[in-house]
Amino acid sequence: MMRVLLALWDTFTNPLFYKLTLTATTPLLFAALGGVFSEITGVVNIALEGIMLLGAFFSVVVTYYTGNVWLGFLSVIPIGVGFVWFHAWASIKWRGNQVVSGSALILIAQGLTGFLMEPIFGQPGQTPYVGRIPEVTVPGLSKIPFLGEAIGTQSPIVYLAFALVLFAWVLIYKTPLGLRMRAVGENPEAADTLGVNVFAIRYFGVLMSGALAAMGGAFLSIGEVGNFRELMTGGRGFIALAAMILGNWNPIGALLACLLFGMSEALANQLQSSPLLHVPATAKPLFNLFPFIVTLVVVAGLVGKTRPPAADGIPYEKEE
Repeated sequence: MMRVLLALWDTFTNPLFYKLTLTATTPLLFAALGGVFSEITGVVNIALEGIMLLGAFFSVVVTYYTGNVWLGFLSVIPIGVGFVWFHAWASIKWRGNQVVSGSALILIAQGLTGFLMEPIFGQPGQTPYVGRIPEVTVPGLSKIPFLGEAIGTQSPIVYLAFALVLFAWVLIYKTPLGLRMRAVGENPEAADTLGVNVFAIRYFGVLMSGALAAMGGAFLSIGEVGNFRELMTGGRGFIALAAMILGNWNPIGALLACLLFGMSEALANQLQSSPLLHVPATAKPLFNLFPFIVTLVVVAGLVGKTRPPAADGIPYEKEE
């Protein structure tokens, strides 16, 4: 027990732990914000896992052929939008089952990325190293003891993710478009009566979720490790959904929930490599379950305490 307490103390007093927390939080935050955009307009999007996987893969593909990591990152925005359009089309136009449609996209993404590995890169399982988005140092902040080491030098995508939280909150709660989005998610019939184009607003929400989730996937590959590994998202899309629920479909709440899950992942990584614990190699994979255990416990504890938009998951049929 004493060794565990010492390892925890060593972890929580190490600025690297907080840097790793922000890094682990970033892909979850992109996807969770995407989920907020989609579900606040009334469309359930469980395909975030598949969209992230596709973003991680194609960001590496574009970087591989162009040699430019920024082109690789930006290219996934239209790819994510195009991919999730099928979910929007099936869910909004044809009023299909949104869970079934989202599940199909996950399976398609898993199959497609696995199938294209060998034709494009000549090897299955893992791509060659293609490069990473370089970290940037914030002048002044990086010189502050401890704080500078923790957050002063990061990938610019980390800063972008946190800036998008503010953007999403302002858009949803302080603009006419955000008011329409919330109205469509709560009562599409009333919004339609007032002249709001329910279908257009829902398409916007779902397509935004595709762009954001794909960016989160791109960060996993060219933002963190510089290559793609098959199924590398590892369930992060589902954790992002849990973060969105825990955050009560609010960008700020989703941020706090993503920080919790990001911290649990960083803690697991730090503890399994701690020299104070001497964790055997065979036991280290068990630490990877820690973020999922935290997710299950937190979500189970919030059953009945969060409230989704009233029309979330309910297809809308316009009366003629």
